[in-house]
Amino acid sequence: MSEKVEILCIRCPKGCMLTVTVRGDEILVEGNDCPVGEKYGIEEIKNPKRIVTSTVRILNAKYPRLPVRTAESVPKEKIKDVIDALKEVVVEAPVKMGQVILKNVGNTGVDVIAERDMERV
Repeated sequence: MSEKVEILCIRCPKGCMLTVTVRGDEILVEGNDCPVGEKYGIEEIKNPKRIVTSTVRILNAKYPRLPVRTAESVPKEKIKDVIDALKEVVVEAPVKMGQVILKNVGNTGVDVIAERDMERV
């Protein structure tokens, strides 16, 4: 018995429509125009991951929220843990883009980083 899943590849702007067929341990990807699409289709079946973007509270800055994101993709089942951890974070300005805001968020092994500079006011 096999299962077919249609997935839109999001690895590049082209957006290939992939057909992923799962037969036991075998995964076949069709519709990709490059090897990156094949890898994406397999990952989406085996262990889907996403970059998480959000904001955290920041003190003594022009704006009250600092945009942040995970430095790498995290497993989809950990996204809620990441968001819950970010709800408690408060940082102090100044902050530089790329600065680590929270290490090992949600026990994922991935850090959360600042997405912009935020000067102290």
